[in-house]
Amino acid sequence: MSTPLPDRRDLIADTAIATVAAAGLRGLTHRAVDTAAGLPAGSTSYYFRTRSALIGACYLRLSALTVADADRWETEYGTPDPDSAAEALAALLHHWLTVERNRQLARFELSLEATRRPELRADLETAGRAARSRAAALLTSLGAPDPAQAADLLVAWTDGLLYDRLAGAPAASRPAPDPAELTLVARKMLDALLAP
Repeated sequence: MSTPLPDRRDLIADTAIATVAAAGLRGLTHRAVDTAAGLPAGSTSYYFRTRSALIGACYLRLSALTVADADRWETEYGTPDPDSAAEALAALLHHWLTVERNRQLARFELSLEATRRPELRADLETAGRAARSRAAALLTSLGAPDPAQAADLLVAWTDGLLYDRLAGAPAASRPAPDPAELTLVARKMLDALLAP
């Protein structure tokens, strides 16, 4: 059975994300996305008339992919308890630091753009709520005393770790991500969030 072709909007958003990862925001144009996606000229602007609309589509697509990743890893690791949740979180972080490295770099660059352009904030905040909601559901199942606050901290910690490992000052000289180390760090973070 063949893999279904992606929705045209998803294809454009995925290509735009890859373009940002490869060329930065300066390289993100409708024409560049059309070319990279192998679409007829004008296709990207048909679906996303403005650059702001295209960036907003990237935010929402990144959010959907993040939630899908979290769902996949949680399904693989079963009913959550602190140990399995730490292993699942570490596996997810490892995935984002290796296989999906470019997606994370694009996410950081796209997020920074919203600090300069207020019209992008709404889409970025919508995307961010999805990740926090997913984290709050996990932390509720683990018995966190304040799941919403714990979710904010977990997302902030995860973003900080990813940024440090991918773009921080020591990123180029740091060894490849180690799943065992990530599991240990994830367990420490979860223990802190679950403490009464």
